[in-house]
Amino acid sequence: MIADISSFELAGGVSMPSVGLGTWPLRGQEAVAAVRSALDVGYRRVDTAENYENEDAVGQALAQSRLDRDEFFVTTKFNKKWHSALGVRQALENSLSRLGLDYVDLFLIHWPNPRQNTYVEAFTELAKLVDEGKIRAAGVSNFKPYQLQKILEAGHVPALNQIQVDPERQSAEWQTFNTEHGVRTEAYSPLGRQKSDFLSHPTLAQISEAHGKSSAQVTLRWHVQSGRAAAPKSADPQRQRENLDIFDFHLTQAEIAAIDAMDTGAGPFTDSDEFGH
Repeated sequence: MIADISSFELAGGVSMPSVGLGTWPLRGQEAVAAVRSALDVGYRRVDTAENYENEDAVGQALAQSRLDRDEFFVTTKFNKKWHSALGVRQALENSLSRLGLDYVDLFLIHWPNPRQNTYVEAFTELAKLVDEGKIRAAGVSNFKPYQLQKILEAGHVPALNQIQVDPERQSAEWQTFNTEHGVRTEAYSPLGRQKSDFLSHPTLAQISEAHGKSSAQVTLRWHVQSGRAAAPKSADPQRQRENLDIFDFHLTQAEIAAIDAMDTGAGPFTDSDEFGH
């Protein structure tokens, strides 16, 4: 039996499950099946995006689950094409249509695209959508501190900044800035990517043995105890269950510090000054 999932409060008072299901790069029936199995296991938060091309599949799975709308939390994101006041509203309409929902819980600017330099305008409109009740919370993804600062200077506090964080790539400066300004950090690729091999690191192996958990479970527990939301991707029901089964143990402060010390200082794989869709 999986223990109850903890929740984090976002700026604005919205409560969000600390662990959700990441869905990139799942599509079609594979995505439908993955989301269905995750909901059956006990997940109540799903992370998708326009660019993932799977919002329709996520929506199908949610409809098939027969869960009440207030029983699940949906995050989605929109592309640079919509970085304008009218564009943001159209992006929301498009996502709602694909998802088959009346509202989304958290709507994110997927990438800042600083060369286009219209993300402040886009976020200003997101804030209006929150005020109008069309989304519950507004946030960003892949935003560096200086990019987030521009939104703050415009008088807005994003509920969340979704960035790449794992034990070897902790983006400490980004996280510190987020925390200092009341912006929740969420880790995407919280267990690393195919290029990563840190799950076999001796530090994680030792902590895993002490708790009778896998290195992946220890890593996800580290995220949550550090105040970070996480959205690990898996289409395998057993792995989904394992990733959610992290609420029946606690890491010591020494164990958290040991994982913190694994940071290599390397930044995200993708530079948000140079890339963005």
